[in-house]
Amino acid sequence: MDLLPSPDQLELVGAASEFCAEQLPVSAIRDRRAEPAAIARKLWSAGAELGLLGVSVAEDAGGSGLPLEDEVLLFRELGRRLVPGPLTASVLGARLASLTGHRDLAAAIVAGETQVGLAQRRDGEPGQAHSVTGRFDLFDAPDADYLLVVEPAGAGLVAKESFTGLTPVESIDPGSRMAEAVAAEAPLLCWVSTEDDPIRLRGLVLSAALQVGLAEAAKELAVEHAKNRVQFGRPIGVNQAVKHACVDMAVAAEAAWQQTVFAAISLRSARADAEFQVLAAKTVAGRAAIGNAEAGIQLHGGMGYTYEHDMHLYLKRAHMLDQFFGSPREHLGELLAEEAAQ
Repeated sequence: MDLLPSPDQLELVGAASEFCAEQLPVSAIRDRRAEPAAIARKLWSAGAELGLLGVSVAEDAGGSGLPLEDEVLLFRELGRRLVPGPLTASVLGARLASLTGHRDLAAAIVAGETQVGLAQRRDGEPGQAHSVTGRFDLFDAPDADYLLVVEPAGAGLVAKESFTGLTPVESIDPGSRMAEAVAAEAPLLCWVSTEDDPIRLRGLVLSAALQVGLAEAAKELAVEHAKNRVQFGRPIGVNQAVKHACVDMAVAAEAAWQQTVFAAISLRSARADAEFQVLAAKTVAGRAAIGNAEAGIQLHGGMGYTYEHDMHLYLKRAHMLDQFFGSPREHLGELLAEEAAQ
């Protein structure tokens, strides 16, 4: 099996990287800190036009119909660029709509006309195919028309207007938006059971890919600083303590990437240990993203803590992503409960 990226995959990632560099620089996160939404609708639509939201969605719903590995490669780059907005929820929402016959809705999500935020349960009984009830934390939902709700039995879409008491909450990450809301038997527009399609596992893989990108970007920023920062007449990178820290960051990022790619392949090919591999990827990638960002701040010294520097943005986004589809403690507990990998 050839695990190296194909020319088509490299072209997809290259186009996304160029778009993000030109239209969505990291500095834009600070520029929009006081705005209701972390990303402007016109830029969201421009990214959708490029094909960022429809990589794995069926072609008859406006997507490209590519395998999960291609989407993982793309999300790795989007994580590296700290792209804001409801990326994971919208991609999964388009897949849900497509699988349940809502082709027009899937096409609207893929085209960037409709956004899907993430609603993560805080309390209440899990929903079962018809409606959801309880308190929820909402992620990146200011411009969302629908919210993705992932339950143990499956996943579904709920109209945002079905939630009440929506209250914005200050987020640790200036590139994300959070809120609290309540659902009282909010009807599900569509529902896919876990047996029919493991939406939660796909979400964990895509979140892990974003965290891999964060880990790699933090490592690259730290290495560049170690090469260019001169103290006592020589770069700080010549010191063993700095070298070892950079090597540890590189190893952590590479381990996270390899596990995430294998998890994507395992899930697509329905391996018996697919859930084990996915939970391992989310755990390893989460630790790599947070650990590399923390080490990067330390290597930058006092300037790494300032609001004007980008490194702390990677740490804050890493902590935010670490809570997607369950807490790190829950992911690790599920992983330890799994049978050994094949």
